[in-house]
Amino acid sequence: MQKYHIITFGCQMNISDSERIAGFLKKMKYEKTSDINEADLIVVNMCSVRQSAVDRIWGLTLKFKEQRAVNNRLRTILTGCILGPDFEKFKPHFDYILSIKTLPYWKEILKKEKFYYYPNLRKLEPCNELKRNYLEIEPLYFNNFSAFIPISTGCNNFCSYCVVPYARGLLACKDYKSILKEIQKLVKKNFKEFWLLGQNVNDYHSPLDPLIDFPELLRLINEIPGDFWVRFTSPHPKNFSEKLIKALAESEKITEYLNLPVQSGDNNILKKMNRSYTISSYKKLVKKLKVAIPEICLSTDVIVGFPGETKKQFENTAKLFKDIKFDMAYIAEYSPRARTNASKIKDSISKKEKVKRRKILTEILKKTVLQSNKKYIGKNLDILVEQEKNGFLFGKTRTCKVIKFEGKKKLIGNFVRVKVTGATYFGLKGKSI
Repeated sequence: MQKYHIITFGCQMNISDSERIAGFLKKMKYEKTSDINEADLIVVNMCSVRQSAVDRIWGLTLKFKEQRAVNNRLRTILTGCILGPDFEKFKPHFDYILSIKTLPYWKEILKKEKFYYYPNLRKLEPCNELKRNYLEIEPLYFNNFSAFIPISTGCNNFCSYCVVPYARGLLACKDYKSILKEIQKLVKKNFKEFWLLGQNVNDYHSPLDPLIDFPELLRLINEIPGDFWVRFTSPHPKNFSEKLIKALAESEKITEYLNLPVQSGDNNILKKMNRSYTISSYKKLVKKLKVAIPEICLSTDVIVGFPGETKKQFENTAKLFKDIKFDMAYIAEYSPRARTNASKIKDSISKKEKVKRRKILTEILKKTVLQSNKKYIGKNLDILVEQEKNGFLFGKTRTCKVIKFEGKKKLIGNFVRVKVTGATYFGLKGKSI
């Protein structure tokens, strides 16, 4: 039996794609190995959002060259989010470079000595242009209590810094009946948590029933019997409707956690990013969410050092952090990506300045998160236990706060009740009740 090894870079969608790759290879009678040196087939699931991920793959190609010297059966596949320049550069180093959408065809493809197929590099197409839909492949889930559920892939928004439409294609949604069926099946297997995934989840519309949009999908999932909760990532602020807010507030299985990417606190930078909202409208949305869901915990995504971002414009982002008091933020330093409109603008902010701005936001975030976390002290909370480390259990609250407490390893994958006894800027401490 041949062995495979998967290396994944990027977001939850890439992880979910790797689960489907694993499921497909299992059906092809490949055996999983955690040791890359034992592998006959190595699959690299690539992320092109940041240059750092691309650079790490270049490092892997040297490893592959060494492995081929001792294993002449070794074959390598590059898939995931790939841009045109990287496609050409990596071609001499991989046996196959394949769009993730070709996954249902890999049995036929792997019979070939080499094969390269990435249609979105030639023209922008919907993500479902192939007759077999890879999202319908049954995944091999990486744990037995929490599952990523892709409801759509691709994007039509064309933010000026983002490669998704070029790497994944235009928006394509999965039928709601298939989504419900997958969740129902996993609930019967005692899964406790579901992450609904999409580049912009609130753009979702069922392809077979246009009346089923994202709020309606959430309500249908909420009606599924069972003891579980639901999270999703990430919505676009411009399409966050009153209907969606109402669905969140009225659906008890949807947790009180929301990642709401803002990207910048300055209107002019947002315009250059093609984000289609203003800081004023963003703040109004946040206010509506906090009124409808008082316990809500907000995280965000932000980019520092976007081309032309002045110190004053950055200070507007710092001010927004102080005003909103986010519970978490994913702060990225801008790096130009091929084919995007932003890449045509000179990358005028130095690496040193980008690092400085990221650190300033991080310090603001530490203070607001600590202030928020202290509010939990003395409260009894439901926790989904995720892992054991150094004699302690770690889990997350409904608001996605990490909590550390003592307990038995057998509790992993279950809901437990914990009393919060302490707080730091990076999480909570508690005691099992």
